Amino acid sequence: MARLNVNLTRMVLTNLKRRLNTARRGHKLLKDKRDELMKKFLEIVKENRKEREKVEKMLMDVHSRFIMARALMSDTHLEEALIYPKQKVTLKASSKNVMSVQVPVFEFETEGQGDRDIFPYGFANTSGELDEAIIALSKVTPHLLRLAELEKTAQLMADEIEKTRRRVNALEYVMIPNLEETIKYIVMKLDENERGNLTRLMKVKDMILEQAHGYKKKMTEES
Repeated sequence: MARLNVNLTRMVLTNLKRRLNTARRGHKLLKDKRDELMKKFLEIVKENRKEREKVEKMLMDVHSRFIMARALMSDTHLEEALIYPKQKVTLKASSKNVMSVQVPVFEFETEGQGDRDIFPYGFANTSGELDEAIIALSKVTPHLLRLAELEKTAQLMADEIEKTRRRVNALEYVMIPNLEETIKYIVMKLDENERGNLTRLMKVKDMILEQAHGYKKKMTEES
């Protein structure tokens, strides 16, 4: 603990007590915020783990289907079939507030005539395995976007938790103890000053009484 360098006056003492009360209230609010952030963070991490497992499983299925399609088609035909996509996808990115943290929200829309627009090729020179790979890839896209949302949200919330933790520690272990130590020191010094002033007043009173008593005694002897 370190004492603050302030003037030892009652006005400063009042201001420090006010600051201490504010710091204690802020400390409680930040602790509550940190605890709620941790709760939300753990929920997101749990959902993120489930979504990642699902996405990895789906991507493995897509990869195996593309391998089968490549085994049945030449590289030239496969490249020609996929070189010009037929369906257009629009990605919209926005954000929402979660415990004062702005987290991303991804939405995508497809433009086309229907589900058949996901195939950018004719069916004459392609295999059924390629069709299945394209269908599987189209199904995994929404899950990929959701996984991206969750991972970015977890990252942003982890950063906010760390900042909040540092603020809580700064208040708990630095600011509040320093204010308490300074207030205690000022109170002690003011009490010492009051006792010193009281002692001086008593001495002055004794001197005045002594002088007055001596003066009266002299006047009595003269009369």
